[in-house]
Amino acid sequence: MTAWTRHAKIAFVGSHGIRKTTAAHAFVGALQRAGRSVEYGREVVRDNPLGINETATGEAQLWVLVSQVRQELELAPKAEALVTDRGVVDNFAYYLRACGMVDRFSVEPFVRAWSGTYDLVVRLLPDIALRPDGVRSTSDAFRDEIEAILDRILPEFLRPDRLVMVRASDVTDTMDWWPIAERLAAIVGEPLLVQGVTHRTGRRPRASRPGTVEAPAASPQLELDLPPTETR
Repeated sequence: MTAWTRHAKIAFVGSHGIRKTTAAHAFVGALQRAGRSVEYGREVVRDNPLGINETATGEAQLWVLVSQVRQELELAPKAEALVTDRGVVDNFAYYLRACGMVDRFSVEPFVRAWSGTYDLVVRLLPDIALRPDGVRSTSDAFRDEIEAILDRILPEFLRPDRLVMVRASDVTDTMDWWPIAERLAAIVGEPLLVQGVTHRTGRRPRASRPGTVEAPAASPQLELDLPPTETR
C-alpha cells in the first residue's frame, strides 16, 4: 500500500437537520472502499455544556469553535483523510448569530485562516423539512438565519474551487460519493485507489478464469459540476 504523501481534510457543512452526518458517514465509506485510512470528526456541538440552538450564547458558540479546532488537530495526523461533520465556517455562522452579528471575541481572522486548511468543503443545501431529533431546533426561521449568514461568509472564507454544493434531498442510500472522493485525491495529488483494490468495491480483484471477460465498472450515479483542480 502507498499512503498519501500528506493528510487530507474534508468538511461537510451547513445548517442543522440537512443530513450532514449521513453524508459524512457515507463519504467515509467511499474512502474506505478505496483502501484509504480515514478518521471521522463528529459534530461537537452535541457535547456543548453551555447550551445550543436559538438561545445559545456567544460563549457557548465560542466553545463549539474551539472544540472543533481541537478535534481536527487531534484527528488529522492519524489517517490519510479526516472527514468532519461540520467545520469552523458553519460553526462561525452560529457564533455570529449568537453574538448579534458582532464578533465579540475577535475570532474572524482565525476562522478565516483555519478555513484554508480544508482541502474540500461540501455544503449541504436545505431543501428538506426539519425533523425533530430531540436535540436540534425545528425552527425554520432559525435555520434560514444560519443559511443567510453562510451565503455571505462562505464566498469570503473559501476558495470557489474547494467548495462543492450538494442538495440535502440528494443524500440518499443510492447517492454516489465517488466523484467527490476522486476530487479530494486529485487535490492531494495522489490516486484514490490503493493498488490492488478494485474500483468502488473495496475488494482486491479475483483472477479471471480463461475465456472470461471482466464486466466494466459501473458509471457514476451522480454527476457533479466541479471546478478545475488546483493543488495547494
